Formats: sequence, structure tokens, C-alpha cells
Amino acid sequence: MIGVICAMAIEADGIKNMMRDVEKNTAAKIEFAKGKIHGKDVVVAQCGIGKVNAAISTQIMIDMYKPDVIINSGVAGSLSEKLTVGDIVISDKAVQHDMDITALGDPLGQISFNDEQIIYIPADQTVSDRLFSACQKLKNTRVIKGTVASGDKFISDVEERLKIGRTFDALACEMEGASVGQVCYRNSVPYSILRSISDDLKSNEGTDYMEFCKSAAEKSIAVIDEYISSL
Repeated sequence: MIGVICAMAIEADGIKNMMRDVEKNTAAKIEFAKGKIHGKDVVVAQCGIGKVNAAISTQIMIDMYKPDVIINSGVAGSLSEKLTVGDIVISDKAVQHDMDITALGDPLGQISFNDEQIIYIPADQTVSDRLFSACQKLKNTRVIKGTVASGDKFISDVEERLKIGRTFDALACEMEGASVGQVCYRNSVPYSILRSISDDLKSNEGTDYMEFCKSAAEKSIAVIDEYISSL
């Protein structure tokens, strides 16, 4: 079973449209659609914005469907001059850039569980490699693997983005991926993050965000389709 958690309805709907034998269930007011793509069992949900929403969706998906892997897909802002609008980042790890208990002497980004402390949440190498390979089918698209930083804040200030990038050696920032990763990590479920860059370190004047979201969704849906077909 392959789980997909999307940030955008347009993306979740695109994956649902590829499914056969669709069954839908609702939990915590979140719709989960299960079906087959290329003969493989797939379940998809639109989680909503933010880390808590993403965590709720991920835990319910794990409990209800027992997926072998979860992919989090959506858009992100660039933290690096290496990336521009339309490029794709595949995670090798994720971090919560707004997790801050430095007042207690702990490093920025550290997550304190009952039995361990970590900063970086490792993505599954095999899943990330397969997503990276699936991206090679896209035309005129740069694909880079690296750290994805998540936080419950939309980061628009360029200097703030650069600081996050330097602090965590991260390529992109968004608002859900590390939360999905954290829940998967504690449940021993392999995961990875697929993100299209929606805005870079330039002003992006003239960029039609909604039009870009449509383009980004088409890319990510194509990558997930290729990923599933290659299994």
C-alpha cells in the first residue's frame, strides 16, 4: 500500500482520477480515498495546511490503511540560490525549523521524544531514490535531493529564508513535510517528501501562483504515477 498526503486539492484530485475501484472513508473530517493505480493499492488524502493537520492525516492513514510507504507532495519556497520556480526537491531528510527549545539549552530544531532527541528526520533512501529517478521523466526540470525544512509559518522574507537555509543546510521550506516525516519515523513507516518550488529567492513578480500550482500539480502527479508504475 502506497500512501500519498497532498498539500493541494488539485493534486489529491489528480491522483484520485488515476485510481480504479475507489473506496472512500472519512476520519477526523478528512477524506481518504483508496484505489488501484497500475495494479498497486494506493491511498490519498488532502491534509490541509500546517504541521498539526499533516500529523493528524498521517497517523490516521497509518492506523487505518497500514501503508508500506508515505509520500508527502506539494509546493515549497526555495532556501537556496540553486533552485528556481518549477524545480523539484526530493528529501533525504526533514527538519522543523520552528521547533525552538533553545532556552533550555537544546539546539534549534531538536525534537524531544520520551526516549530520544533528534533534529533531522531521515527520509527512506530507497523511496527518495525512486522518486528522484521518476523525476527524470520530466522535461526541463531540475531535481535536487536535500533537506526540507517545515514550520507553521509562511516564510516570505528572503533574509529569513537564507538564515533557515544556512542553519539547517536546507534547500526548501514548507509547512507539512517534517510533520509527516516525524509521524512516519515514530511508526517505522518509510517516507519521503516531493516538493515543487513555487517561489525562489527573487521577487517572483509576474508569477501567477494559481497557474503555477496547476503546473506543479501536473508535475508531481506525473512523478507519483511513474514511481508507482516502476514498483
